[in-house]
Amino acid sequence: MTTAGDIMHRGAQWIPVHETLDRAAQLMRDLNVGALPIGDENDRLCGILTDRDIVVGCVAMGHDPSKVTCGQMAQGTPRWVDSSADIGDVLREMQDHQIRRLPVIENKRLVGMISEADLARHLPEDQIGMWAERVYAQS
Repeated sequence: MTTAGDIMHRGAQWIPVHETLDRAAQLMRDLNVGALPIGDENDRLCGILTDRDIVVGCVAMGHDPSKVTCGQMAQGTPRWVDSSADIGDVLREMQDHQIRRLPVIENKRLVGMISEADLARHLPEDQIGMWAERVYAQS
């Protein structure tokens, strides 16, 4: 059985809720990622911040990314999966919520992220095609 822990990208980092979006963009650049999980003062997942969120939700709206915090951008219920979750559960979670990146949690701590690239590296082509159709169908 393939699990979330088997396919995830290890070494994901939180961005604190109080950190500003310009700092988040710098961290994304340094880590070469397009999304960061947002963590509160208790290391609990509050949401996910994407590079698109910064551009569309802040810059394009005329806001200053050095004055807007990651916590202000966190919206909705954050989705995640346990590292022991079966790949089928991972795919369902991503498909049901039409998300492209999924934090992986182990013992209440962030241990990795699963992205489209991780799925593409580990799953057969037909399974990736079905996943993409469901995730992007109504985006």
